[in-house]
Amino acid sequence: MKSFMNFIREQGVVGLAVGIILGTAVTQLVTSLVQDIVNPFLGILLGKAQGLTTLSFTILDAEIRVGSFVAHLIDFIVLAAIVYFGVKKLGLDKLDKKKEAALKEEVRKEEKAKKDKKKKKK
Repeated sequence: MKSFMNFIREQGVVGLAVGIILGTAVTQLVTSLVQDIVNPFLGILLGKAQGLTTLSFTILDAEIRVGSFVAHLIDFIVLAAIVYFGVKKLGLDKLDKKKEAALKEEVRKEEKAKKDKKKKKK
């Protein structure tokens, strides 16, 4: 049981779980924002009072429904912007760089120790 708890602490499993939970909540919030507020306004601007998701056009006999795609595209862009600026604002992008630098330093020390060991054998 101790090794399992150490794994959870070292690998950041709890942080990952919290991130997934918060990510799900943010996704629902952004989806609601786009579907309930942004899409109706865009629908009005584009002449579709029912909202953006009903936007379509016809080529010959084929009806091309682009509204749903555009709504999902807007949803994605808003969510991506929130994640990007959230990571930047919280400084989470710098955490990986610190860990990477520490790992590189550790590898450098190990390689130096190996070289020193080889020199002592000679």
